[in-house]
Amino acid sequence: MPSPRQPRTRRGARVGAVAVLAALLGALLPMTAAHAKPRTVQGGRLDWGIKSSFQSYVTGPIAKGSWNLQGGAATVGGSQFRFHSAKGSYDPDTGAFTAGFSGGVHFTGHKKGGSYALDLTISRPTVKVSGGSGTLYADMVSKEKGTGKVTSTAQVPLAKLNVSGIDMKGGSGPIALTNLPATLTSQGAKAFAGYYTAGTRLDPVSLSTDLVAGSGGADKPGGSDGSDGKSSKKPDKKKSGADKNADKNKDRAAGRIEDAAVDWGVRRTFREYVSGTIAKGKWTLSSGAEDGGALFRFPQGKGAYDEKKRTLAADFAGAVRFTGRHGLDIRLSEVAVGVKGGEGTLYADVDGGEFRKKKAPLVTFAAAELKDLKPRDGLIAVTEAPAKLTADGAKAFGSMYKPGTAMDPVSLAVAVDDKVELPALPDLGSEPAPKKAASDGKPKTSAKKESADSEDSDGSSKALPITLAAVAALLVAAAFAFLFERRRRAARAASAGSAGSAGGAGGAGSAGGAGSAGGDGGDASDGPGTPTG
Repeated sequence: MPSPRQPRTRRGARVGAVAVLAALLGALLPMTAAHAKPRTVQGGRLDWGIKSSFQSYVTGPIAKGSWNLQGGAATVGGSQFRFHSAKGSYDPDTGAFTAGFSGGVHFTGHKKGGSYALDLTISRPTVKVSGGSGTLYADMVSKEKGTGKVTSTAQVPLAKLNVSGIDMKGGSGPIALTNLPATLTSQGAKAFAGYYTAGTRLDPVSLSTDLVAGSGGADKPGGSDGSDGKSSKKPDKKKSGADKNADKNKDRAAGRIEDAAVDWGVRRTFREYVSGTIAKGKWTLSSGAEDGGALFRFPQGKGAYDEKKRTLAADFAGAVRFTGRHGLDIRLSEVAVGVKGGEGTLYADVDGGEFRKKKAPLVTFAAAELKDLKPRDGLIAVTEAPAKLTADGAKAFGSMYKPGTAMDPVSLAVAVDDKVELPALPDLGSEPAPKKAASDGKPKTSAKKESADSEDSDGSSKALPITLAAVAALLVAAAFAFLFERRRRAARAASAGSAGSAGGAGGAGSAGGAGSAGGDGGDASDGPGTPTG
């Protein structure tokens, strides 16, 4: 008769197995719900013409005005402005995206006396995409049409962006949005000085940004080339020993320059001429010169300054060469800057075919910071000082421009403390991959999706198959364990029944059991455990 305890034992084994499986499933299944980590937007560009017809109106025969770039903004193509150094955030799970850019454009027209009736500045554009809708914000300074009232507003919701049909989720690399249709908002119409009504179609918006995974390194390819927003500070060359401080004080007393850089874009229209349909040329940087989009940086400045005499002299590394059709071939090298009497002069060795000269003065520039040459926090900084072409400068550019012509502004940064870093160049981010033009006019996106073998992929697409396989293996193992336990207990019960029957025949049956336990494979009477006599 079966023992009444056997059903309980089996039920206990089942309950134990189920409890183990439940614990394992509870520990493993949450892995399938893992989320991708939010990323930081760092570096990139936004290209936008605002409204091409507005540009034409400003520079046309009615307004007779112009526009100029601010904060490192550049031009690209026929009528687009390029804003730089994107900063923001991106959530791969929700697709929420925010990117703010640097730079601005100042429009003026309808000059009356010493002022302009049309006076509009658009700067620091920011694009936000969330929940299937997009908006472009910008800082706006405008003079109201008719009244002349000046209004300055930060981050006005200027334009609605059509992002329908774009899946913003799951991006892992550079995010590019191309030709997003844009329409003027009611707030934007007001900030636009009343020149257009709400709903007016604006130029499409294109952008490309790099992403940084968490607090680690950037996902963008390539290294630092001067255009990635990093400082141009060179590694410190520090002396050791007791005389280090004395040497430093001596250097500062003499006005030694620890590091310096000068930024100059020559002239926007000249760059457009070089790369345009007439010259069909290009420019090439060498010897350490860096491209900042709308300017060239000549780094590694060395020299000295005298705060009392208000003089400064510095020589810089780098060269730029412009080449193209119609005999265009101009090379500028050995760039230098001299400051005296509150005015600066930018020099360069010129090799322009018909004009060659060592240390030719190209442009002069003036700024309040040049009048005293007083370092602030270890840095002498001049930002976008207006520049005018000299007589030698006119010859250097083949007499394309007359002496006195306004050229691109000059920015100068001089570090007199070896711990001070120079201002960073505009960060244009990675170069977007070339794409074919869309025939349907719809916006395009190249937000890179998380791949199954990506290091940063925390999504369920990778975790789920692994987890299910693990669970399946555990289920099989648990089934074998359950059957093994069941057979073991059955064998134990059968062994106990056999022992009871042998004991009823006489004591020798117990001895036989002991012999069987000896385990040499023989009968109990022949085993080593059999007692003698």
